[in-house]
Amino acid sequence: MKPILKLYRGYANEQELIVMGHVFKPTKKKDYDFQEKNLKNARSVINMFRIKTQTNADVYLKHGEIKIHTKTLKDGYFKFCVPLDQNEIYGWIPYEVSIVYKGETISAKENYIRPHKGNIGVISDIDDTFMISYTLNPFKKFYNILFRSVASRKVFKDVVPHYQALSLAGRENKEEFNAFFYVSSSEWNLYRLIEKFTEIHKLPKAVFLLKDIKISLTDFFTKRSSHNHKFEKIKHILEFYPNLQYVLLGDDSQHDPYLYEAICKIFPVTVKAVYIRQSNRYEKKQVTAIMKNLQSLGVSTCYFRHSSEAIKHSKKIGIIS
Repeated sequence: MKPILKLYRGYANEQELIVMGHVFKPTKKKDYDFQEKNLKNARSVINMFRIKTQTNADVYLKHGEIKIHTKTLKDGYFKFCVPLDQNEIYGWIPYEVSIVYKGETISAKENYIRPHKGNIGVISDIDDTFMISYTLNPFKKFYNILFRSVASRKVFKDVVPHYQALSLAGRENKEEFNAFFYVSSSEWNLYRLIEKFTEIHKLPKAVFLLKDIKISLTDFFTKRSSHNHKFEKIKHILEFYPNLQYVLLGDDSQHDPYLYEAICKIFPVTVKAVYIRQSNRYEKKQVTAIMKNLQSLGVSTCYFRHSSEAIKHSKKIGIIS
């Protein structure tokens, strides 16, 4: 048995590179099998919440000609924030991280995004924003996670063409893409499942910013307590790329409208548009009031039931063509 080194997509601006991951203790548990269904799928998902993290493990980032050393935090998480040399390389760029176990070097590779210079950044929630997750129905929500394979999970109609258009908004060169982030209250345990889902449905390649990892079955079945994580992550992105105009996408099943309202108040000239998916047949009065308040700040808003409405709105305000 060997430790598991898991990397996530990172991101960079003109001055700084940020990459992150986890180190897990040696285990015989198999990684998530994306083709399994029913009980086998449930076993795979549950195993992702039973894996044990490695505290204070030595981790090494290969950056140019130098090797940078850090150690994992209590939950096995590590993060490198390092100065970035000025260069002309943009787009998705590979990086490599390694650990040493019993004299053997274990390496893993991932990519980070250094967005081509542009004007638009996109930040989207995941559950019930583009992935049908039944957040308001706990039974259906857990049934979907446990007993439906990632290949059988559904995306909302017309989400994909909308997101693809946003990814290319304002770009003359179709090989260049806007900075795209998926920020969710889902835990890092579900990273591979969500990443695979976006690949299957051809959603834009993006950086994932998820919630602290859970390390027990008790944690898996307990209710998520706070959405402050999402607020802090979104605030960080807007501070990290201060010259972009942002499109925020979420839904009204939980706290997205309130989070986005707070973000718009703090960054009054940075957010261009806010999109909120309607999770029930009727609009929520509180959400409608928030959208009107955002409009008074000069933010364009769309409270929609179907993504076709959001596409029409994006075309109307000139974000996409």
